[in-house]
Amino acid sequence: MAVFLVCAFLCAPAQTAAEKPSPVPAQVDELHEKGSAALLNLDYEKARQTFKEMAHLFPNEPTAPLMLAWTLWLESLNQARLHQGAIYSTQSFAANSEDKPDPHVTQEFRDLIRQATQIAKLRLQASPHDPGALYTLGQIETLHAAFEITIEGRFLAGLRDGSSGVDKHREVIKLDPNFHDAELTIGLYDYLVGSLPLAAKMIANMTGAHGSKRRGLQTLERVANGGSWERDNARLLLMVLYKHEQRLAESLALSRALQDKYPHNYLFKLETANTLASQSALERQANHLAAADSLEREVAGIFGSLIRDESSPAGRRTLGLIHFRYGEDLLALTQPLNAAQQFLAAAGAADTDSQLITRAHLRAAQSFDLFGQRSEALAEYRIVLSRANTGNSIEQAHRGLKEPYRTK
Repeated sequence: MAVFLVCAFLCAPAQTAAEKPSPVPAQVDELHEKGSAALLNLDYEKARQTFKEMAHLFPNEPTAPLMLAWTLWLESLNQARLHQGAIYSTQSFAANSEDKPDPHVTQEFRDLIRQATQIAKLRLQASPHDPGALYTLGQIETLHAAFEITIEGRFLAGLRDGSSGVDKHREVIKLDPNFHDAELTIGLYDYLVGSLPLAAKMIANMTGAHGSKRRGLQTLERVANGGSWERDNARLLLMVLYKHEQRLAESLALSRALQDKYPHNYLFKLETANTLASQSALERQANHLAAADSLEREVAGIFGSLIRDESSPAGRRTLGLIHFRYGEDLLALTQPLNAAQQFLAAAGAADTDSQLITRAHLRAAQSFDLFGQRSEALAEYRIVLSRANTGNSIEQAHRGLKEPYRTK
């Protein structure tokens, strides 16, 4: 459920002008489209300025404060991604106890949520059966829930707000069955409840929660094909879920399409490389060596272009993350020595996040162990012990000093 609340909002919320009885001015749609594209290109400052312009021009439109809150949250998630060395499909969304939420960011987020809620409720009071206004309230509640879980670590509060948001989106579908954008959270909810272990699923069923992975994917596919503003959000989610289901070819098609549409978002390129590496591993298991070699050359080409292109948003500040992800993919391809070199490059890259440096030294140590270079591994474990604990890095380093690391 926690992952559901977060994954549902990796991108921007839909604008609901088409479904509202009184259409908003066309300029609101234009600004929303411009700001949303900036978010998917990881340009948070451009998005923020766009939504501030919307708020100035249309102070009675709830989309503006909602999108400003969204931008704050996504920027915070991206910072966490730099800590973790993660991409969309690997990021842990639990709040990190080592990172105290910035009180100024938290207060600004709450103020924006309060403002958006007030405007949306006034609109719903004026038109109680307006699916657009109800949809916006559901978006506000689920965004608030995601922030509570991922940034503030308030899991139960997040579950409560998230459940209420999904209920509102179900009501939207009852009012307008063709409002496909509202099915995004519903489809993901279906998938994740259907993915629960049997014991957890039985408990969920007792509370009235029922789900189906198959139905959830079909619903998300419907949004990806027939939605309005949520099409790319649905494609992003399907990219992640297809990979989880080992439907690698379908995941790859989506990551390629998204990277072509949003060329400044280096994460889509990293997703493509990660999926290609997974495909290569399967080809090697099947003894299709030529196919595996071809896929691995493509992986190397993607990382090479990202590492060389320091002028792009994937430049200096994210270079450490790029090297780190290359190391992880090389480990998956059973190339531990090459992986170790990439982890060391991540640790030494300019402007690399401090927590990521610690993770990189730990993974370098483990990679050296897998290659049989014990002395190099021991040196890296000692570096980890000299740094602040990140996750359970200290525990893993002590374990690594006692015995060589082995994959399970």
